[in-house]
Amino acid sequence: MTAEEIRKKLKALGSPEVEAIAKRFFKTGPGEYGEGDRFRGIKVPIVRGVAAEFRTLPFPEVKRLLSSPFHEDRLAALIILDWQFKRGGDAVRAGIYRLYLGGARWINNWDLVDVSAPNILGAYLEERDRAPLYKLARSKNLWERRMAILATLWYIRKKDFSDALRIADILAASEEDLLHKAVGWMLREVGKRDREAEEIFLARHCRTMPRTMLRYAIEHFPEARRRAYLKGAP
Repeated sequence: MTAEEIRKKLKALGSPEVEAIAKRFFKTGPGEYGEGDRFRGIKVPIVRGVAAEFRTLPFPEVKRLLSSPFHEDRLAALIILDWQFKRGGDAVRAGIYRLYLGGARWINNWDLVDVSAPNILGAYLEERDRAPLYKLARSKNLWERRMAILATLWYIRKKDFSDALRIADILAASEEDLLHKAVGWMLREVGKRDREAEEIFLARHCRTMPRTMLRYAIEHFPEARRRAYLKGAP
């Protein structure tokens, strides 16, 4: 079982029509966040199915797959790493974490981050020093910053909100729309579990945080409360 085998299988499943849609959807044009990314044209459920067939791919081969120029290959690699991380021992998890932490050049679009950061990065650091998340949150690399906030979803689901709120505080003044959405999403997830904790954060930031971030954060609030926040008068 090799990376080349899974690449050939994915290549055979590609569709020019799906490829064209994906290139627009993931903003691959000049100056866009996904500039230059290449797609085979495969829908995500199909990629997941292929990844499931190759879930025991040896680690060196997964690493080769992750460095592919094709988006779907990298997605398959991350799905495989997620599966192997959940079932691996300490040594396996440490190897996957090290690969992940150094792999922003490959984990370079929002879907790739979102499918992997909580279950790998967040899970690995759960019982460890979480300082790497704060280093990522202050990175110049957009995807590393998104990794930092998405990793906290692992903790949010366990009603541990401290890192999510601290990293949201760091990223509250970010310029990129993809971070506005990610931070707002995590704040919304906090609010689902503890509305008071979210509203304490919003009371400090609602007048200055990006509008998209705020809208995402308050999406499930009662309409009157939403209007108040949008007017800057919580």
